[in-house]
Amino acid sequence: MAEKLLEINNLRKVFRIGGMLLGKKLVAVDDVSLSIEANQPVIVSVVGESGCGKSTLCKMILRLHAPDQGEIKLAGRSYADKKGYNPNQFRLDVQPIFQNPYESFSARKTVDTYLFNTALRLGISKNRQEAKTRVDEALRCVGLSLSTVRGKYPTQFSGGELQRVSIARALITRPKLIIADEPVAAIDASMKMNIVNLFKTLKETNDVSFLYITHDLSTAYYVSDYIATLYRGCLIEYGPTREIMEAPAHPYTELLMQAVPRVGEKWDASMKMPDMESKEFALTCCKFAPRCPYATGICRTTRPEVKIIGSERKVLCFHPLTQ
Repeated sequence: MAEKLLEINNLRKVFRIGGMLLGKKLVAVDDVSLSIEANQPVIVSVVGESGCGKSTLCKMILRLHAPDQGEIKLAGRSYADKKGYNPNQFRLDVQPIFQNPYESFSARKTVDTYLFNTALRLGISKNRQEAKTRVDEALRCVGLSLSTVRGKYPTQFSGGELQRVSIARALITRPKLIIADEPVAAIDASMKMNIVNLFKTLKETNDVSFLYITHDLSTAYYVSDYIATLYRGCLIEYGPTREIMEAPAHPYTELLMQAVPRVGEKWDASMKMPDMESKEFALTCCKFAPRCPYATGICRTTRPEVKIIGSERKVLCFHPLTQ
């Protein structure tokens, strides 16, 4: 069996909305399983409409939320293994990139301060001279250099430039996995493709895998090796990007494929899915059944099991469109 860089098994996260007595439970992530191989760097995009559980899944992988059920393993070691958990090693192996780069840096500090702190406080460099070499190396990987960013504040950069600094900061640790949570959502449309193209380049040159969380479908289908589609907290389809683009197996993925916009745009109002409804998250049958044109009686009463299509594809559906 191939070694897994990241392995997620039957993950579940429940939030309570409202008070203890009258509040409701929201199953934000519902029995999600996926993995990333360790032998070859890949980009896996987790896609779906806002509120489908993408960011919650991301935060559990980053250890910002604890799962209520299921298991996460990094390089074969379970998150539940408290004795074997090394916080410093985890920060070296897994790095985040967040949506708004201006929220990642204080306007009162120069950006190179953060870069040097990352190299020194995590023990990557023994002294400032070593840190200078490491920081400059990371910046050059994203098309910048220490000489061009030294002494500058976040407000002196465009959104795209500052996001590249964020990526460089993540690269300082030479991570095995980067979790990018909506990294182009706050960036001007003209710069989006620069960032996603950078991900593709870094995957090869730095031997790093990406988990790319997004609802920007056009960039997801362009940059990804694999696509994981979430709906109401459920992983409803997973597989190689090209196969999903050519023949989506789940009706919801088919809907998204029909709505893929031009690069940098989201689907418009006529394509947008209905607002999030807590009752759909609570369904124990197929959560897409109330909206699915192919639904039958069993879809409305029973939760579907994962079906395997070919060697790598999975779909959570009684009546997959592709067998």
